[in-house]
Amino acid sequence: MGLIGAHVSIAGGVWKAPANGKALGCEAVQIFTKNQRRWDAKPLTDDDAALFLRNLRDSGIKSVIAHSSYLINLASPDKELLERSILSFIDEMHRCEMLEIRNLVFHPGSHVGSGVKKGLAAAAGSISECLDQTSGFKVKPTIEITAGQGSNLGCSFEQIAEIMGAIEDRSRIAVCYDTAHGFAAGYDIRTEESYGLTFGMFEDAIGLKYLECFHLNDTNETIGSNVDRHENLGGGQLGTTPFNLLVNDARFEKCPMILETPGGEGMYLKNLAILRSFRK
Repeated sequence: MGLIGAHVSIAGGVWKAPANGKALGCEAVQIFTKNQRRWDAKPLTDDDAALFLRNLRDSGIKSVIAHSSYLINLASPDKELLERSILSFIDEMHRCEMLEIRNLVFHPGSHVGSGVKKGLAAAAGSISECLDQTSGFKVKPTIEITAGQGSNLGCSFEQIAEIMGAIEDRSRIAVCYDTAHGFAAGYDIRTEESYGLTFGMFEDAIGLKYLECFHLNDTNETIGSNVDRHENLGGGQLGTTPFNLLVNDARFEKCPMILETPGGEGMYLKNLAILRSFRK
């Protein structure tokens, strides 16, 4: 059974996140390591990290993952933005390493008109540079499947596989499966049969050993719409069957399964209760 939880706030300091997760009854949490909508951020100190780790131990939370800034575009054809994105991502890897976070989830980027092939190559090159600059780190850049909105890359298992195939040390990268994004990208997991087929395709294209975390979100958008909009569990097109299957899938028992549903903490509590009710 996966480790269920939610994305929690770091308002007031990153060290406050464990208590926020504990208040919701989370087994796992996702955080931003800095303000996700700004390039610059106050450096994370050793004292900040020590307080975070102490609070994490006290919380009983078993796993923490991080999500990168939304400003980062590791596939940008704009040289200045690409360099800024790489430096920002390396900084986030440093922050994760200090906080002992093992998965830094990120969107592989947008080609912004340069084309899918060039965009995928740029993303792979950027990730490789980030890995080269963080030799010996335990944190893994973790590619999140996207809905494919606009020129966003990473909306198919094949695109993710192409990025990974161009990276020399694939032991240092992983993948995050977002249920809403996957559905918008055309992957159906609404029945036991389609669930099995989809993760069979994932195994064939990428390999399930690379699948290390999940975002659990429903969506009101139709399958293959390429529209990224999250909905509360059971309130959209996916229904509840996929989430029942996921939390009981023995292959993913150690994976953080993180809610990013709308409605704030009140809805998080309801969605977490739904997930707990599925456990066999």
